Amino acid sequence: MGIKLIKISVVYFVIGVCMGMYMSMTHSFDFTPVHAHINLLGWLTLAVAGLIYVAFPNAAETTLAKVHFWIHNISLPIMMIGLAFYVSGTESAEPAIATGGTLMVLGIIVYAINILKNVKS
Repeated sequence: MGIKLIKISVVYFVIGVCMGMYMSMTHSFDFTPVHAHINLLGWLTLAVAGLIYVAFPNAAETTLAKVHFWIHNISLPIMMIGLAFYVSGTESAEPAIATGGTLMVLGIIVYAINILKNVKS
């Protein structure tokens, strides 16, 4: 699970960096919130979670780890696509942001429970 999270975090990193480069080249920064969330919730958060799972393989082998992985990687694209439409002027995209964001919080709570329950010295 640790390696899966590290690998998918790199996919988000490439997406975030490419968005940043596009915004810089076009001098259009409307998608800054999407760029920031992809880098923080996609790249950084998943890379750190992956490193924690590598350091604590007992936590990585749980059902909670799998549930966190899937909830996180389903909710983030929903939230980011919704946010991209929203900042582009489509106010009807707000439910996608709310749905993705709520699922993201639930996924992070699952991750927190897993860490608190299964990471031991």
